[in-house]
Amino acid sequence: MTTFADLGLSQKVLSAVTDAGYTIPTPIQAGAIPPALQRRDILGIAQTGTGKTASFVLPMLTLLEKGRARARMPRTLILEPTRELAAQVAENFEKYGKNHKLNVALLIGGVSFDEQDRKLERGADVLICTPGRLLDHCERGKLLMTGVEILVIDEADRMLDMGFIPDIERIAKMIPFTRQTLFFSATMPPEIQKLADRFLQNPERIEVAPPSSTAKTVTQRLVATHNKDYEKRSVLRDLIRAQEELKNAIIFCNRKKDVADLFRSLDRHGFSVGALHGDMDQRSRMTMLQNFKDNNIKLLVASDVAARGLDIPDVSHVFNFDLPIHAEDYVHRIGRTGRAGRSGAAFSLVTKSDTKFLDAIEKLIGQKIEWLNGDLSALPAPAEPYDDRRGKRNGGKDKDKGRDRRGSHKTETRSEQTAVITEEVEEAKVEAVANERRSEKRGRDANRNSRPNPANDDHRERRRNHYRDHDDGPTPVGFGDDIPAFMLIVANAKV
Repeated sequence: MTTFADLGLSQKVLSAVTDAGYTIPTPIQAGAIPPALQRRDILGIAQTGTGKTASFVLPMLTLLEKGRARARMPRTLILEPTRELAAQVAENFEKYGKNHKLNVALLIGGVSFDEQDRKLERGADVLICTPGRLLDHCERGKLLMTGVEILVIDEADRMLDMGFIPDIERIAKMIPFTRQTLFFSATMPPEIQKLADRFLQNPERIEVAPPSSTAKTVTQRLVATHNKDYEKRSVLRDLIRAQEELKNAIIFCNRKKDVADLFRSLDRHGFSVGALHGDMDQRSRMTMLQNFKDNNIKLLVASDVAARGLDIPDVSHVFNFDLPIHAEDYVHRIGRTGRAGRSGAAFSLVTKSDTKFLDAIEKLIGQKIEWLNGDLSALPAPAEPYDDRRGKRNGGKDKDKGRDRRGSHKTETRSEQTAVITEEVEEAKVEAVANERRSEKRGRDANRNSRPNPANDDHRERRRNHYRDHDDGPTPVGFGDDIPAFMLIVANAKV
């Protein structure tokens, strides 16, 4: 059996790994560490939770023992899609690099530029950042990327989902092509494969099969519900209240907007709840996570991107407010509970539009998931919306007939009155226009002083309501009576 001592790591790194309680590497670690130490490019395909982070942290620590960073010129660069993942990678460097004297700089949003600038001025052996914040520093002239020896692109498929690929391509152009690149992704769609082909040179490919089975300690159930969000929220609230053994829970949504809406709904109904989404500043996000870990809040509403890679060991329940679009994400979600032999429960709300996602999930895990209180066919018909104005249910398409008949006479009367008023207004406006034309001929100053105020208002109203057809006055040519004096001077013709 392979151990960490067989992988070629330095003694300082091995000592830190042993102190952390590890002796046997995971498959991705055993496959990636030896070629990484040989300065080869790596293409690693592995899910979060397989020990992927250590597979690039440990060889980087060994390679960085020689050399020293200069101010504003980092030696290595690690790109992460979210702030939390970047922070966790920094924690790994602190844990495994405790025997090293390396400067690790973390550049993420939600932290002041001044504090990060001071770290860069000291020189960074390891620069861990999100793409957006890195580009911000580069545009401010605070970073030179020409000294980067190792580039790590982590969670590349999530980078694609979040729209970071153009930023990554831009960053890669700033780094010498002689760099070593370590490229990791949970999946390998065509877009990611093209990106890998562009960035990597003769890479060592290490592929770890994604976990397709769920823990036997996790009880899985499906809950049928209608499509409307307010109906799903009501079902979820009842479901949470019915869980007598609930200690804490993560509730997954597919969209950031749904995270915010569900958080507000649960908070209004008196639940101890927090939310994790990309719009929160870093301090708020870290505080929210710590409160959840300390059991100060029981429920945490999150999206897959925001929750990916979070290390929360003891979660009793997982609720899928939305079924995940990718079947692998279902395994990843419910893997948050039932860890280390503990029992856990996972409940998923399913609507009629989710059947294709459910089929993909059951095909992946190789088993049928039981329904809690009957499947979709047992759903009662959705209640008709209540009309407060009429004091009864909206019955059908004939509900407005009476209103149309009652309103027809009023409409006709109103039209007749409008026609009479319109004729009177038109006559008044025609007369006002004629008076205006006569007053204009008396000169600009006399016109300005003698014209009554309503004339200007009528003129604007006339243009706005398109009453030009009733203007029978002469149409001025050119400037009319308002020709500037200098245009009336006759110039002597040159012979």
